[in-house]
Amino acid sequence: MSRHPSRPAAEALTLTPIATARSCFKDKFGVPRQPGLTRHAHAQLVIAAPFDREDAFRGLETCSHLWLIFQFHEAVRAEWRPVVRPPRLGGNRKMGVFSSRSPFRPNSLGLSVVRNQGLGRDEGGNLVLNISDHDLIDGTPILDIKPYLPFADSVPEASLGWADSAPTEKLNVEFLPEAEQQLADLPAEKYPDLKALINDVVSYDPRPSFRRGRDEERIYGAHLYDLNVRFRFVQTESITRVLVLTVC
Repeated sequence: MSRHPSRPAAEALTLTPIATARSCFKDKFGVPRQPGLTRHAHAQLVIAAPFDREDAFRGLETCSHLWLIFQFHEAVRAEWRPVVRPPRLGGNRKMGVFSSRSPFRPNSLGLSVVRNQGLGRDEGGNLVLNISDHDLIDGTPILDIKPYLPFADSVPEASLGWADSAPTEKLNVEFLPEAEQQLADLPAEKYPDLKALINDVVSYDPRPSFRRGRDEERIYGAHLYDLNVRFRFVQTESITRVLVLTVC
């Protein structure tokens, strides 16, 4: 007989978002699979009432990086599955959901380290927290913000095994003349680091794993800010490169 009395199942929790992400990434396609894979992704966290008090962020200016706890709001499912197919493994091997960072989780919660770019106000007077180096889709509900502590949160000897190192294989990216001209005509203050952001997004090959390594006539599109970036993949012998066609 167990020495511990049976306990009822945990009751459901009600979480209130403290902010909503206003992100350069407008949909899932093209979003980096981990934060920090692009240093050129910018976002604002629009702080919701009653949390929009500057006192609540006192001292944040000393933090270079922050932990964000958020909901994968576009991955919420009625049922969860115990195994997933991580893209890092080519989508061919199954891993337990709790040994992965898949967005398809029982509570659809995500955790990311982002760069703190400071507190401010938007044109409407809303309190916003500016961040970069992120992987958030526009509209992501932010559930908590915590300071990143280098002495406690960085573990140099940590290992994972199947994904120990950062992805280093990046495709060569070529911007066609039309795309170069369109980029030159865009205001830099509205689209910060846009060319570098596009380069990062497409160079990591956002296609599904089964399409990688192919020469395709198909034209892909990624929505960054209010722009549609169109590109295609060209395979020459064993080398894949990306042609950025238009940015409009």
